[in-house]
Amino acid sequence: MGKAFKFGDNVNTDAIIPARYLVKTDPRFLAAHAMEGSDQPDFARRVREGDVVVAGENFGCGSSREHAPVALTGAGVACVIARSVARIFYRNAINIGLPLLECPEAADGISAGDEVEVDLASGTVRDATTGRVFRVEPLPEFMRAIFDAGGLVEFAKKRLRQNA
Repeated sequence: MGKAFKFGDNVNTDAIIPARYLVKTDPRFLAAHAMEGSDQPDFARRVREGDVVVAGENFGCGSSREHAPVALTGAGVACVIARSVARIFYRNAINIGLPLLECPEAADGISAGDEVEVDLASGTVRDATTGRVFRVEPLPEFMRAIFDAGGLVEFAKKRLRQNA
């Protein structure tokens, strides 16, 4: 369970991690600057392991940089819940191991600071602050395995070790 950080529509990758920080790929470095270009530039100082980003339409639009989901996972974000997610960001987030849920009802119904619990297997998002439960399509087992492994590369390494 984590605290919700609420963002609006069209949060682009420059807001998630400004271009001036793309000279490094270290997750800790990127995490220190996560959301610095957004309307919450102090996000990196306030976010804690297990917290959740809640956003409006088209989260992660803009460039195809993988630095953006790396910055969020490095900062401890457990999941992004949005009305919709830009396709390239969605793909990059899966590759990096950042779970995403498109759920307009949850994105609209969860307020900043609410305590949120996400169950990817059952497709439930519970706002512990209000008691509301939101339902989404459960993520397939193979996607949960990618997230559990820490991303697509680690998932592939694990599979190769198992088949060796």
